[in-house]
Formats: sequence, structure tokens, C-alpha cells
Amino acid sequence: MASQKFLDIPAAAQRDKASFEVMRVFIAEQGQHVSIQSGAWEDPFAWGIVLADLARHIAHAHQMQNSKTDPDAFLERLLEGFQAEIDNPTDEPEGEITQ
Repeated sequence: MASQKFLDIPAAAQRDKASFEVMRVFIAEQGQHVSIQSGAWEDPFAWGIVLADLARHIAHAHQMQNSKTDPDAFLERLLEGFQAEIDNPTDEPEGEITQ
């Protein structure tokens, strides 16, 4: 289970005046809740890069906490979960656009 309620802002994001947040993901009320800066990029390809980078960051972080983790096997399993959810969603996105 999570040890802290909110994660720290990375130092580079604090230093860079041009930085901006593109996504927050919370587990609340037994579900996933997100805030997305949907207009960050025009081309959906850029979001694909973000998702791929996130997957590698997750695998790396898991390896840092558990040296027995094989990051390639971890990433492969993560991608299996991703593809399973893409192919057969467990729920449908809902929500609203807010400012």
C-alpha cells in the first residue's frame, strides 16, 4: 500500500519555470481517478511516448526497490496488463472537462 498520500514534485520540475503537469492518477473510492492536461500535445503519438516512458520508469522504480526484479520481465508483464485492458476494458472512462 502507498506510504504517502501525495508524491513529491521532481526537482527538475521545480527548477524549470516552463515545466507543467500533464497527468495525476489517484486510487479513490475503490477506483482510478485522473486529471489530464488533454491539450498538452496535438499528436496522440506524443501520449504514446509518455506512456512508454512511464512504463520504463515504473519498471526501473520497481527494480530499485527490489533488486531481484528483472526489469525486462517486469516490463513485459506490464505490457500484457496494458494490452489486456485495451482489448477488454474493465470499465469505461467517464468524467467532465474542468478548468
